[in-house]
Amino acid sequence: MLSLENVSRLFGGLAALTDVTLSVPQAKVVGLIGPNGAGKTTLINCVSGLDHPTSGSIRLRDAQIHGQGPHRIAAMGLARTYQNIRLFATMTVRENVIVAQHHRGRVILFEFILLLPTHRAEQRRVDERADALLERFNLLDVQHAPAGSLPYGDQRRLEMARALATDPAMILLDEPTAGMNAIETREFGDQILKMREDGLTLLVIEHDMALISQVCDEVYVLNFGKVIAHGTPEEIKQNAAVIEAYLGEED
Repeated sequence: MLSLENVSRLFGGLAALTDVTLSVPQAKVVGLIGPNGAGKTTLINCVSGLDHPTSGSIRLRDAQIHGQGPHRIAAMGLARTYQNIRLFATMTVRENVIVAQHHRGRVILFEFILLLPTHRAEQRRVDERADALLERFNLLDVQHAPAGSLPYGDQRRLEMARALATDPAMILLDEPTAGMNAIETREFGDQILKMREDGLTLLVIEHDMALISQVCDEVYVLNFGKVIAHGTPEEIKQNAAVIEAYLGEED
């Protein structure tokens, strides 16, 4: 689904990424871990089009995407969430989910102005999709509240619902459970597993190794912008280089 080959990103003389090569197979969950400053967010910014690699290749479903704008990459089926939540805070919960569907709309302007049957059918489809996503993430009861008024955990769930509303083939999750307690994190992990069962592909940046172990088929480890390990969650937890750089020794 997603492949990076020898991707580097330089900021002046500083290398944030150096020859990063990784792949995310279709309908799998791949984790990306590493200490703060390892280059994880820089990597997914390059994948999602918010930044561009200095060198190397990024491909989504065999199509080159490096150098493309975020809107073009999103239209190709790639969605993402952010380490710092970026909802439309003054819009309602429901409006956040609805607006995310607009780039998939098929109604043209005069059909909208004249309220033709095609427009009404499109609106029903959008409303039904919003209902399904709000129910899935337990947000129906707060659908008319401003998104910015929600508790932190609900805002995280809304961000995921909004990403799914774009009807993606793949989602990039940047620390999706930051600030959640253990129960909320476990429930969120169940949602990730359900997405995989539905055929979605996911790349997950996360510090919570319990979540990584729960959801990931394989894991890559970044340190100082370089991949230092790749394997299953159990293999990663036992990797000496990873323990030294990131996980630390158990007491």
